[in-house]
Amino acid sequence: MRPMTITPTKRLTSVWVILSTITIVASWLGRTTRVDGHYVASTTVTICILVIALVKCRLVIRTFMEVRTAPTWLRRSTDLWLVLFWGTVLALYLS
Repeated sequence: MRPMTITPTKRLTSVWVILSTITIVASWLGRTTRVDGHYVASTTVTICILVIALVKCRLVIRTFMEVRTAPTWLRRSTDLWLVLFWGTVLALYLS
C-alpha cells in the first residue's frame, strides 16, 4: 500500500479553507459587546484573536511563502520572529 501523498494543489486548497474558516471564527469572536451604550473590548477575546492571527500568519508563511520546504534555519527564524512580534503586540496590549 502506497503512503498517502498530498499534492501541492490539495495542500493549498486545504490551507485556504482553514484560513477562511479561522477568519470567520475570528470575526464572530471579535464582535464587541455593548455595556451601557459603550463598546467594551474583552481581554480574553482579544488574546484569542491575537492567537488566531498568529496561527494564520504561520500558515501563510509556511504554505504560501513556501517556507515549509526551506532550510531549517529559515523555518526556525520565521517562527521565532512570529513569537517575538506577537509577544510584543500582546505585551503592549496588556500594559
